[in-house]
Amino acid sequence: MKKYIAIVGSNSKLSTNRRLLEYMKKRYKDDVEIELVEVAGLPIFKKTVEMTVPQQAKDMAEKITAADGVIIATPEYDHAIPAILSSALAWLSYGIQPLLDKPVLITGASFGNLGASRAQAQLRQILDSPEIKARVMPSSEFLLSNSLKAFNNDGFLIDETQAKWLDSLFVDFDEFIDISAQLNHTHDDDAAKMSSFSWDEGSNSGEVK
Repeated sequence: MKKYIAIVGSNSKLSTNRRLLEYMKKRYKDDVEIELVEVAGLPIFKKTVEMTVPQQAKDMAEKITAADGVIIATPEYDHAIPAILSSALAWLSYGIQPLLDKPVLITGASFGNLGASRAQAQLRQILDSPEIKARVMPSSEFLLSNSLKAFNNDGFLIDETQAKWLDSLFVDFDEFIDISAQLNHTHDDDAAKMSSFSWDEGSNSGEVK
């Protein structure tokens, strides 16, 4: 059985993105093991001379490395991902590379009608950056709009059309992981380049900016 790490991209205790991931954990429990991981509690990203990474981020990195795939659920604030999620991804690329070539499925829930579509587009760009280089499943975003009304009292999606859509994406993600396992010929070279990457390259002062 595959194991996925599901990152809750919000620090809200009432996050509907967390509810979405909890729904997925219950719905697919017979097919895959899903562990939810919180970004809440992480400090805002800041470079240091020692390149110190918080223990919470290190623990997240270990779980991501050991997982077959990653699911990220993001809300949308002002057409962007939350600062806490951006900060978490920065920590996860600061001298460590747990997301390198890791298959990722992007999901998102929002209170409005757009279903976090613009935040998901931004998240895709960040995950594709040279410092992260995750392998995001193409054309696969799950956009859950009007999320406050999307779940019943048992935590299941009310709209059966949305549930079937997510089911199909989930099957595709399983196959995407299998295909991705065959596309890692440059993994070692990429890892070597990333391990020697300097965030302050070109600076002669040695000052941490």
